[in-house]
Formats: sequence, C-alpha cells, structure tokens
Amino acid sequence: AVYEGDYLLGTSIARPLIAKRLIEIAAETGADAISHGATGKGNDQVRFELGAYALNPDIKIIAPWREWDLLSREKLMNYAEQHGIAVEMKRDGTKSPYSMDANLLHISYEGYDLEDPWVEPGEDMWRWTLAPERAPDRPTYIELTFAQGDITEIDGRAMSPARILAELNRIGGENGVGRDDIVENRYVGMKSRGCYETPGGTIMLKAHRAMESLTLDREAAHLKDELMPRYAKLVYNGYWFSPEREMLQAAIDRTQNVVNGQVRLKLYKG
Repeated sequence: AVYEGDYLLGTSIARPLIAKRLIEIAAETGADAISHGATGKGNDQVRFELGAYALNPDIKIIAPWREWDLLSREKLMNYAEQHGIAVEMKRDGTKSPYSMDANLLHISYEGYDLEDPWVEPGEDMWRWTLAPERAPDRPTYIELTFAQGDITEIDGRAMSPARILAELNRIGGENGVGRDDIVENRYVGMKSRGCYETPGGTIMLKAHRAMESLTLDREAAHLKDELMPRYAKLVYNGYWFSPEREMLQAAIDRTQNVVNGQVRLKLYKG
C-alpha cells in the first residue's frame, strides 16, 4: 500500500500496534487511562486515539502536548533536559534537530530546516542509506522467494518476516535504495514535508509487484490497484481496526493465493 503515490506508511503501520499494546498493558495493570506523546498538529494523535477507542471505548486518553504548555519542540527538549529524560543522539553525539521516528520498516524525519520544502536534506541527516552517488560501483543481485504474497527466503535462505525486513534494510541501504522526500496531506488538514528511509520496504514493493505481474489475473490485478489507494488512505488516517479496512484486507488477501515464485532484483545506486 502506498499513500499519495510515494509514502510507504512506515509510521502509520506502527501506530495501531502501539495502541493495541497500550490497551493490553492498561488491562493488565488495571489502569483507566493511557498517554501518548503525539503533538496536537499531526496524524499520530488520531491514529493512537482511534486505535485505543476501537479496542476500549471507555479508556481515558492523556495528551500532554495538547493539555500542557509544551507548544514547541524547543520547550519539549528543555523539559527533557531539566528532568533527565534521554533524547536520542546523532552519530557525532549531538542532538538531532529533527523530529524522528524509527521502527523496523522505516525512519521518518520532520521539522527544523525541512519545514522549507526548498531545502535539500543534509547528508548527515540520513541514518540507514548511502547516497546513490556514494553507493558501490558494482550492482548487487538478490533472489526473493514468495509464498502466497509473502517473502519467505532471501537467496534461498529461509528467514522470519522480521529478519527478512532487517536484511533487506541492510542490503538496500548499502546500495542507496529507499530515500523519499515528499510533502503529504495530513489527516488533520495541513500539508507536511517529510523525509523517509524505507530501503527494505522499497525492495519488497518492487519485488512484490514483479511477482504479481507474472501470477495475477489481469482483472484481479487492476481491481487490486484500484482498491490500493483507498486501503492506503484508511491506514494513513488511523482506521486500522475499522470494518472497512478489514473488508478490503480480506479482498486483497484473497488475491495472494497465487503469488508464488522467485524474483531476481538488481540493486545499483538507488
């Protein structure tokens, strides 16, 4: 699924999982409230809260960004420093000026000089990927095995889904694959410029579509492509636990029974 033609939903897909775990922990501990650190400006407050209410309509949600006077990232950084809260550092030991979010699928970067869409991101911002100009002069070839739409092997070696994604992140990053720099339409109504590193996801999408081009019926493939933007929008906007997302999921999953075989990819300078 791809939102607005570019974004591979790396943050969007993480939020329902976090919300689910928050609700589980609240149930385990007898808590009547949960809290999240999302600002009052973006998508994540919606994703966390829609997910939490879907799983427990009676839960109370505390959102310090909306309720306290932490009205800027500078105030938040000062608060963290005053109270001994660790903030992630860059490689050189300095604090990153960007709002960052990392998980197994991607890293996102927002804020600071990225607020100006005319500014090219500095090379020291990226964490996972080499610039295509600095990537190796020799291509890397990989073979991916698909079983019912899922990658199960890399170069004939069976791995767990998490291990496959981690390995593809490494291979893609070394070859300059997976950088994205976009302005997206947020659910709350504003536009936001963000930069993303999704090397493994970029490889998986390219390979998956290649496998589908060989195995899917024409009309099934075309219908799936028509449904995909609608599905991506639901995930982006935080409707993971909605009946319409589950309905589309069932239709998409049905198409994957025949998506079996091997794909060979050539990775070269992005």
